[in-house]
Amino acid sequence: MRLAMCSLHVTDPGAAHRFYTDVLGFETMIAMPEHHVFVITGRGQDVGLLLEPSDHPVASAYRAGLYAERIPALVVGTDDLDADIERLSAQGIGFVSERFTDASGSSINLDDTVGNIIQLHEAAR
Repeated sequence: MRLAMCSLHVTDPGAAHRFYTDVLGFETMIAMPEHHVFVITGRGQDVGLLLEPSDHPVASAYRAGLYAERIPALVVGTDDLDADIERLSAQGIGFVSERFTDASGSSINLDDTVGNIIQLHEAAR
């Protein structure tokens, strides 16, 4: 078995699609704006991330709870964390943590503008 699709609850799927593609650099796998359906993927990957409307009370409470506690809802890998921090800072992206390092590598958390904290992570080498 392999992962085919995961979902991330967002406050606005269209805005999320723009953020994840235009700002973070993901690619569109499926876009049906008339149905508020957007699926993105990383370059060269076949796993989709559904940017799902957070309109169900359980989903909304879960998303809001994680956000309030500043717990990342998603971890995104990068090969050059320093370059991504510089690029995103220049675009005015709001980081909600300082860069931190542990045995797994280095990370920083950011606000994705659609209700989630996202962690950028560069694996230790």
